[in-house]
Amino acid sequence: MPDMERCPWCGTDPLYVHYHDTVWGRPEYDDLALFEKLCLDGQQAGLSWITILRKQGSYREAYDHFDPERIVHYDQARVEKLLSNPGIIRNRLKVNSIIKNARGFLELREQGTGFSDFLWSFVGGSPIQNRWHSIGQVPVTTPESEAMSAALKRAGFTFVGPTIVYAFMQATGMVNDHLLHCPQHEACLALSN
Repeated sequence: MPDMERCPWCGTDPLYVHYHDTVWGRPEYDDLALFEKLCLDGQQAGLSWITILRKQGSYREAYDHFDPERIVHYDQARVEKLLSNPGIIRNRLKVNSIIKNARGFLELREQGTGFSDFLWSFVGGSPIQNRWHSIGQVPVTTPESEAMSAALKRAGFTFVGPTIVYAFMQATGMVNDHLLHCPQHEACLALSN
């Protein structure tokens, strides 16, 4: 596929192109995969996604493969160890946010709410199929991302503002924001049928 056909945001970096072509926009329904992605999107705040994407393996190792059952038990010593880990973003608020998010995840589960069902309810259970012609048409927030953000905050999650949440929704296929001329638009549309 020629680069000019892809959504322009991924550029030509092979890792970013692979992410665009095989991950971004594909519907994800696994609770733990969604938890990991939401946490990683929060780590992106103030940074570019490629920075976090390059560190994804280090994050998985540092955070016990994003197992909320383990993360929720991290103590201050573990936080300090994370803050000395050069493989992740060493920001105390961001480190603590993943621990808080693990608590929120587990509290939802204790209430009988599956994380995937909770998140997908904001788009009616199936992907919103957008039809953008240019990157300038793509919003950074929507009423759905604002509602999801507010609900996540009420559930105890942090680093889940409406812009971060919309990026998360795009990445996990809750919305198909591949541009119409991008072959991945049709590929993601086919996955939602």
